[in-house]
Amino acid sequence: MKCLVVLAHPLKNSLCKHLANKTISHLESKGYIVTVKDLYEESFNPALSENERDSYYQEFDSSQLEDDIMQLKTAESIVLLFPTWWFGFPAILKGWFDRVWAPGHAYEHATDFGPIRQSLNNLKEMKVVTTLGSPWWVDFFILRQPVRKVLKIALLGACAKNCKFTMLSLYKSENLTKSKIDGFVKRIEKKF
Repeated sequence: MKCLVVLAHPLKNSLCKHLANKTISHLESKGYIVTVKDLYEESFNPALSENERDSYYQEFDSSQLEDDIMQLKTAESIVLLFPTWWFGFPAILKGWFDRVWAPGHAYEHATDFGPIRQSLNNLKEMKVVTTLGSPWWVDFFILRQPVRKVLKIALLGACAKNCKFTMLSLYKSENLTKSKIDGFVKRIEKKF
């Protein structure tokens, strides 16, 4: 299965990078053909340009994003690895969604501005690994898992019909022991 791993963390020695390396090794051992897209390493520009936004309801101006869009359109599996900051996405990852999951590629606008139609029929699964500084109960009970909802309901619901979704969150990530990190890696290997 062709797998696009998208990593969004600015630090080379971060917990996210460690989890990404472990996840990539595991996926490759399971036979996935992995392409890694490290948004910070590539200096991905998250800002939607004026031309891109202006073309949203015409033919989307994908001239600056051809390779990124092709990676998305040919992936059968996507793995996202990122920290959850302020119960949202790092700006660089949100910008990747804004610019790459674009009309005419990830979905189609209806001519009457009605419901959009999904276009990522190739995408069979999305797997997510994220870290949070907060305890689990804040994410579940107070904020009601906003990141999970955006990914599963908004993004996949709009763009990828019948895509399996799996999300693993590592809570209280700023104060972990090696054994807790190793235990989380084992969860990744079991679920993925």
